[in-house]
Amino acid sequence: MQRRDFMVKTLASAAIATASPAMTFAMGKSPDKIRLGFIGIGARGTGQLALTLKRKDIVVTAVCDIDKERVTNASQMVQDAGMPKPTSYDNGPHDYQRLLASNEVDAVIISTPWVWHTPMAIDAMEAKKAVGLEVAGAFDIQECWALVDAYEKTGTPFMILENVAYRRDIMAVLNMVRQNLFGEIIHMQGGYQHDLREVKFNNGKQLYGGGVEFGEKAYSEAKWRTDHSLMRNGDLYPTHGLGPVANYIDNNRGNRFVYLTSTASKAKGLNEYIVEHPKGGKDHPNAELDFLLGDVVTTVIKCAKGETIVLTHDTNLPRPYSLGFRVQGTDGIWMDLNDGIYIEGTSPPHEWEKDAAYMKQYDHPLWKKYESDTQGAGHGGMDFFVIHAFVEALKANEPMPMDVYDCVSWAAVTCLTEQSIANGSEPVQFPDFTRGKWITRKPIFGFDDRY
Repeated sequence: MQRRDFMVKTLASAAIATASPAMTFAMGKSPDKIRLGFIGIGARGTGQLALTLKRKDIVVTAVCDIDKERVTNASQMVQDAGMPKPTSYDNGPHDYQRLLASNEVDAVIISTPWVWHTPMAIDAMEAKKAVGLEVAGAFDIQECWALVDAYEKTGTPFMILENVAYRRDIMAVLNMVRQNLFGEIIHMQGGYQHDLREVKFNNGKQLYGGGVEFGEKAYSEAKWRTDHSLMRNGDLYPTHGLGPVANYIDNNRGNRFVYLTSTASKAKGLNEYIVEHPKGGKDHPNAELDFLLGDVVTTVIKCAKGETIVLTHDTNLPRPYSLGFRVQGTDGIWMDLNDGIYIEGTSPPHEWEKDAAYMKQYDHPLWKKYESDTQGAGHGGMDFFVIHAFVEALKANEPMPMDVYDCVSWAAVTCLTEQSIANGSEPVQFPDFTRGKWITRKPIFGFDDRY
């Protein structure tokens, strides 16, 4: 995919409105049943497909992937759920464009390798297919602007499917923040701290582990994801750690990110994994590679209202999974790593309390209402809520709770951290993707029990 050529073409298209676009989207046969297409049905797309098949307000009419076996399996899943056989699109990497030209699709879920996200989302918006886009970091700022421009030009609904924003404790803390439990927010932390070595390498036969191959010799994510660790140095996957805390400070809705600085450690973890793996060794060809991605990347973001956010990207070393959330204000602090909370005047002086009682007291209305529906949904039930929000907002013809401006401001962290690191951790400014509208836009995420 000639991504930069695509972006230039997009940026040279018709003039873009600077005001928020009108909602011009209309579904086809029934406003109560969305005809959904899936573009990319690998491990992540298959999980999302399984969730949608449980809903009575969705019919899956199209499935698309370059892997014909994946398409066949997805088609069978749809039929096993009692729906008609969907149309299959598996004739190469651009066959998704035939899906977008179809009049049997109202909306699409895009779960493809990262480099395809923006071109596919832009094509979908221009085809008037509502977009639910899986998360990724951006490659350059022009890509972010192209996504915003397409949205503002077409008015097509767009949602970034950031599931961690719906994690149960994250939403309870959102309630705490809005009820001023922590006082004025001063500082927050989050990140993606996840040992991905068995995601980045496998034996070419299984999803995870079993070998040290990546690229063409590997299977699934390792075919494409590991190349980013080889060739890029920055926070490659920022949205899980940043999206939830961005909602706490009303990013793009009365507040915004102003600048960041980023620093990367040395890169040793992936090379050591290859050398020490039974299927690898110091003589394996991959052991000679110099992976560019620092094992731990630390980023500090300064916000317009003065808050600071620390993000950590840590995927190359042995460690337990943790997103490392911290919310700190003038009256108290919460951290997820120790399930700890401290509220001045309530907690024992200078001692952490366990947060269980607070989580129960401030449990979000969405979780109270839909807890039973989350059973079996991926990532502890979070996946249910992103699909639910996308579908319900679309049916109501209302703004998406996490929109294109959220998407690009979070994703831009990747290319901005690359720039900062390459230039000695210098400060790098965030563009104002809202073109000034952040000053008057009002927060909408998570205020009730609808979505």
